[in-house]
Amino acid sequence: MAAASAIDFCLPPTAALAAGGATLAAYLNAKYHIKQDLSAIIRAKSSEREVARAVANGKVSAWYFFAEAVRKYPNVKCIWSREVEYTFQEAHDMACQYGHYFLSLGVKRGDLVAVYLQNCAELPLIWFGLWAIGCSPALINYNLAGPALIHCLKPGLLKQDRRDARRRGRIEDEAAALDEKPKGVCCDFPVCRYPTSLLRLGLEGGSPSCLFYTSGTTGLPKASAFTMARMYGTILISGLDEKQGEGGDRWYNCMPLYHGTGGVRLQVCLSRGVSVAIGKKFSTRNFWKDVIDSESTHFIYVGETARYLLSAPPSPLDRQHKVRGMYGNGLRPDVWERFRERFGIPAIYEFFNSTEGIFGLLNTNYGPYGATCVGHHGAILRKFFNNTYIPVAIDPVTADILRDPVTGFATRMPYAEGGEILVAVPNEEVFQGYWRNPQATSKKFVRDVFQKGDLYYRTGDALRRTDDGHWHFLDRLGDTFRWKSENVSTAEVAVVLGQFPGVLEANVYGVLVPNYEGRAGCPASTSIVLGTTCKSPTSRFIFRVGREPIAFDVAEI
Repeated sequence: MAAASAIDFCLPPTAALAAGGATLAAYLNAKYHIKQDLSAIIRAKSSEREVARAVANGKVSAWYFFAEAVRKYPNVKCIWSREVEYTFQEAHDMACQYGHYFLSLGVKRGDLVAVYLQNCAELPLIWFGLWAIGCSPALINYNLAGPALIHCLKPGLLKQDRRDARRRGRIEDEAAALDEKPKGVCCDFPVCRYPTSLLRLGLEGGSPSCLFYTSGTTGLPKASAFTMARMYGTILISGLDEKQGEGGDRWYNCMPLYHGTGGVRLQVCLSRGVSVAIGKKFSTRNFWKDVIDSESTHFIYVGETARYLLSAPPSPLDRQHKVRGMYGNGLRPDVWERFRERFGIPAIYEFFNSTEGIFGLLNTNYGPYGATCVGHHGAILRKFFNNTYIPVAIDPVTADILRDPVTGFATRMPYAEGGEILVAVPNEEVFQGYWRNPQATSKKFVRDVFQKGDLYYRTGDALRRTDDGHWHFLDRLGDTFRWKSENVSTAEVAVVLGQFPGVLEANVYGVLVPNYEGRAGCPASTSIVLGTTCKSPTSRFIFRVGREPIAFDVAEI
């Protein structure tokens, strides 16, 4: 009996073993984030299979997601705006009307239609209407004018708002300069039957779901295709615990819909059966009024807008909302917790990516742990991506990759210190590239980085990663800078300066401005060249810019 008692004492009960195992598992998961990494891997693999199946079945168009949402929630409010509201069924019917109107103008399957609109409830319906007939929108910055607008308009048909006389005038003025004028200007929308499904069946995964325009290094915007396969996959995996249907969530979006942040998130929500509220443009004065009146539960942001809202005087509206989460990018560390505490936002979804990029991160944050970072990789993903996402040293003068003078290879930086992130790729086809611009596409790749024959994609962004896997954004590199939510090309600013009388050459760079996000454009004083005949006081005045007024030596040619 004593022996039995000793044995019982030495062998822990099953319950104790289970408890000990659970404790150990919880410790390992907390330390190495195993569950998080495995969940991310499973979602990614599942998405890949679903996209491949959709392509094989000829149904990779995101229209099919929206049609299913309409079937499930026909009478649920789909879109809220100050001007008009639509249920899912009404939005579907209007989208079909747009589709038939474009067909009546001769638009054919696979065509791109230029859309030059300020935010409005009709814009996503135009987008869906184009998807319904196997076409896609080219979303143009509605602030563009002159050569940049002409450059964007050349490929396609223009959709504009007949109520916006100022922008309609711009189109009429610039259309005269086009070699091939737009095929038509859409103003009236007839009621028609459902478009044939044959137009959207069999689209390839590489077909564009839309074109976004990024800042051009030559002074003109570059079109980047957001492919059908990428949009399909984004809809599959981009759920952020939204509630669909009656009594579900509503996302307020006043970010420009011609940008990836606002445009893609809008279509993802609607395609998943989640209601949206559309603001015409960001306004510090009207932001919380719109959020409260629309009963929104989430909103989309960029870093600058959060700082503007935080800088406004305290108001009773600050916490009268129903917001549970905010999604966007560029939220600065000094704003993050102050914004959450003042406005009572439980969840912050901060992501890192570019419209054309192949390196994406997302930080789902509910408190101080992990705040201020743009993403997190646990031990499994850190090991998996160790030779895929690599920080390298950059020449501070030329912004080129810093190479060893003897070997010619790049210098790999410690993750904790950071550098420009290069992405190892098997070939150039993994990057969809800039639309019909192979020269610009090729500049995104670099070869012979660590050994002869290797190939890497340049993100153009510097990041660092802490030892426990948190990614932090450091800076944007190269010949663009970000100002007031817009990516600005230094070359584009230089071109504008060059249009002043007597300016023969100007170089521009971005400078930090206290209490503002991003960088402001500044012409380099040593790189501005005036002609000998320059007499314009305006031309001379423009050089008194920068951090403080300075005197310039004028080079005579």
